[in-house]
Order: sequence, then structure tokens, then C-alpha cells
Amino acid sequence: MGFHGLKKREIRGQFNGGAISSDGGARLLREVDKRIGLIGQFAGCFTDYRDPDLIEHRAEELVAQRIYGLALGYEDLNDHEQLCKDPLLGVLVEKGDPGRDLLAGKSTLNRLELTPEGASAEDRYKKIVLHHGAVDRLLVDLFLQAHLEAPQQIILDVDATDDPLYGKQEGRFFHGYYGHYCYLPLYIFCGEFLLWARLRPSNIDGASGSVEELQRIVQQIGVAWPQVRIIVRGDSGFCREELMAWCEGQGVDYLLGLAKNDRLQKEIQLQMERAQALYQQSGAAARVFHEFHYQTRTSWSRARRVVAKAEYLEKGENPRFLVTSLTAQGWPAQLLYEEHYCARGEMENRIKEQLTLFSDRTSTAYLRSNQLRLYFSSMAYVLMQMFRRLGLQGTELATAQCATIRLKLFKIGALIRITVRKVWILLSSACPYAGLFCQIHARLAALPLRC
Repeated sequence: MGFHGLKKREIRGQFNGGAISSDGGARLLREVDKRIGLIGQFAGCFTDYRDPDLIEHRAEELVAQRIYGLALGYEDLNDHEQLCKDPLLGVLVEKGDPGRDLLAGKSTLNRLELTPEGASAEDRYKKIVLHHGAVDRLLVDLFLQAHLEAPQQIILDVDATDDPLYGKQEGRFFHGYYGHYCYLPLYIFCGEFLLWARLRPSNIDGASGSVEELQRIVQQIGVAWPQVRIIVRGDSGFCREELMAWCEGQGVDYLLGLAKNDRLQKEIQLQMERAQALYQQSGAAARVFHEFHYQTRTSWSRARRVVAKAEYLEKGENPRFLVTSLTAQGWPAQLLYEEHYCARGEMENRIKEQLTLFSDRTSTAYLRSNQLRLYFSSMAYVLMQMFRRLGLQGTELATAQCATIRLKLFKIGALIRITVRKVWILLSSACPYAGLFCQIHARLAALPLRC
């Protein structure tokens, strides 16, 4: 290929550099996995019915290839037709001879994704079965394993979002609120830790299934941490009698948004007038907080504490309401709203962050295989999040998002040299983050390996 020349020099280019990788920094991810054992545990959620004497790629290698590929920015299975020749990815996947052993191509990875639930050794091609319940338990186990001591209190954030669809996928419906055909995935986070991610058809209530999954997660956490205090937090889409009654029966606290109505707005009429007067005096947004007990006419089984924010802005009134089981003695109204409820916005950032790991790449025809793609994306997120937690704390990238981490630390040109005894990864001498890279490597190397 010819390019515009440099003064008197001609510039030519070819894709024949040999064993060169554009992802030289990705070995840091392998160092993290060696400390947490994520890929091995995730691979254990599959049952491989293939004859081990007749295969080239173990199930753990296929899983590792897919997770590392997503973390490095390769969303499409077609990418692996060329990536299968990348010696550095072969090192990450732990091929026996990464310089010569090719990785799996798109067809092999596609068969992994499309294996039906009832597959067995009698099937011809698709024989690697994922057990969804095992993955759900694993996400909580990884959260528990990351803590040396039980915290006194944790907050479980629940939220639903839209996953736009552009084909004829199974479970596809039009959603009036979002205005397009989509899935309606449900997420449960604890801080930055992902505890559950499930695709659902969009013709259901946003809170559907949340009680069952919270019950499973709370029980699993309670076995490991019997004394921990658990608070469930969500927006008004989760303000349902079933969820609140379950929390009250299980000794779990809740903090939920409450959709406004005429009765609620009438309760804060005086506070809203006061907020308006404060706004007119100062010209700045004014807030007045109020709390009261409230019960719906038919849907709630009991009266509950409601916290109201009477806010007046330049555009006019902006009332907001919460319902909670937390008492006023330890959780005053303003603090509850501003510091605890508003913090749930961080969960929405985590969902958006998953998009950079292609959680919306749900383009297969079947809901089950699309759910597997979401699991791969979720595991790539957990790996990146643990890298941020173990390797980046105290650095300039401590709060960086996955896309930024990928760009600055993983996308480094490297020459790969493989000998009988060593694999040399010769990184670019011009890398602007070489010092930070070495600092992170030293920090990870000091952590104990997972047995």
C-alpha cells in the first residue's frame, strides 16, 4: 500500500510484520484472572459433551477467548477469524504452543453460543451446554470472594433498561416507553459489583422477576454474611407491593422511588409554596423536604414512610417522592434523598459501561444464545472491574471507565517472540503510559495467586 511520501522518501505498507499484536498490554488482564480465577469458574458453568480426544479447543479456552476478546474491543465473532492467529491472545488463552496453535475461529465460537439447553453427547456439533443458574450463583460468589471481611451494610441496586433489537429475535416486542423493539434486561448491582444480568422480553412489567432473584441473592449472601444489613434500592418502576412486602417479611430494608400523583402533591402543597418563595427571594433552585405516612387506596397492604422533596426551579415545580422502610431516627429526610437515593445514579453508569463491552450485541435469533452473549459481556465487565479494583486504586485511572482503560493500557503495540523456554512481549518504547503500566504490574504481582 502506498501512502503520501515524506519529503523525498516513499512510504509503503504491508500486513506482513509477523508476530506483532496491537493488544500488548492485555497480559495485565491475565494477571488479574490468575488472582481471582474468574475464567476457570465461569468455564465450570458449562458441561462439555465433546470427546476430549477429538477436539482442538477446550471449553475453558473458548470461554477465555471470548471474554478477553470483548474486553479488548472485539465484539463480533467474525473478528476471531483473524484473531485466531494472534500469538498474544494465544498466551492469554493459555494455548500449549501459542506461536503455532491457532485459536478457535468464528464457526467454533458460534457453535458454543448456539448450543441448546438439552444438548448431549449424541448431538453432532453443538455439545457445550451452559447452566444459567450456575452463572447466576457465580456472579454472587465472585462478589463474596472479593471481600476479606463482611461489610456491615450493603445496598443492592435494581434497574431495568432497554436493549434495542433490529431483527426478528425470539422474545422481541415493541415497548411504548422506549419507542422501539427491544429486550428489557434486568440488572442487580452492589456498588460496582454485578450480581445479576438477565435478558427478558419487553412485554412485561419492568419489576417482573425482581423479587425471585433478590430472594436468591439475599439468601446466598446471608449464608456467607449472616449479620450484614441489606438495603434494596430502585426507582419508581420497582415500587411494587410484592417487593416491599417481601422486604418487610425478610428483614430487608428498601429505598424506592414513588411516582407522583394528586394525593401526594397535595400532601406537600405548603412545602412547595415555601420552596417557591425561597426561589423568588434568591433566584436559585430551592428545596424543602417533608415526610409523612401514606397508603394507596387499594394496592398497598399498609401505610409506609414517604419522603418528599418539594423543589422549585426556573422551569417551575419539581416534586419527587420516595417510600422507604428506613426510620427517620437514623435516616433524616434530606440525607436519605440527597446522599442515599441519588447515589443510585452510579448504577446507571455501570450499565452504560457494559455497553462498551457490547452487552447490547444480542443479534442471534434465540433468547438463550443472546443471554449467553450477555453473560460473556458480564464476565468481561467483572474482569475489568476487578482489574480496576486490584490494580488501579490510587492511580490516575482509578475511576476510569472500561473504554479508557482499554485504550490507554491494553492497546499497546508489541512484538511477540516465542522460544522454547520463554515468551517475550516487547512493548512499544514510545508508550506514554509505560511508567503506570509497570506500577500496575508490580501491584498485581504482589497479590497472591488463586490456588
